[in-house]
Amino acid sequence: MARRRFFVDGVRNGIAELRGDDARHLTRVLRAAAGERYELSDNQSAYLAEIAEARGDRVVFRILEPVASPEWPVRITLLASLIKFDRFEWMIEKATELGVEQIVPVEATRSDKGLCQASQKRAERWRRIAREASQQSRRVRVPEILPAVRFKVALAEPMDYRYFLEEAMAPSLIRMLPAYRTRSGRVALFVGPEGGWTDDEREAANAAGWQPISLGPMILRSETAAAVAIGVIMNAWN
Repeated sequence: MARRRFFVDGVRNGIAELRGDDARHLTRVLRAAAGERYELSDNQSAYLAEIAEARGDRVVFRILEPVASPEWPVRITLLASLIKFDRFEWMIEKATELGVEQIVPVEATRSDKGLCQASQKRAERWRRIAREASQQSRRVRVPEILPAVRFKVALAEPMDYRYFLEEAMAPSLIRMLPAYRTRSGRVALFVGPEGGWTDDEREAANAAGWQPISLGPMILRSETAAAVAIGVIMNAWN
């Protein structure tokens, strides 16, 4: 059985500390005690560690050895049009589990008014969701969640491959993936809002060199489409 993994702020002289909610979960829920072993990540590398001290909201670990962790086959940035926050948070969680490197919230024409400004107050919550999903899925690094940007700013994202997810009348994603794929490949995936793209947005994306792609004839919710497309890209690169 895989060991639980937790993120720590850093490892210094072979020692790491866990504080706050994660520490309280260990001490009060899991009843962790000195000598028990867990995995830690400092957002750069993973380690096998042993608890040296566990009290209340502070757990001290002694690092035992590095833990080998597989590299993601491709670096994906998800440009996610803002949608209702409960569904947007589901998207963050699943995109994190699937291995995206960055998430950029985007204000599209048909994003609900006020979501962009309100997203500033949600930033810390979104980072916490990404951190918890990273621990659950045993990632080494937590994805970066950037501040929300407007649609035209998002179009300038520099990547090796840039895919603009359409509802219909576009080539399938599978057909448009490159035949030769390297682990250094960087992919941007742009997902629209609940009301879909406007014609002006489609024209702007085409003019900026984005490749329109489709996931088939069914109309998917934004968060579902994001998860499906990320899964297809990750598995294709594998």
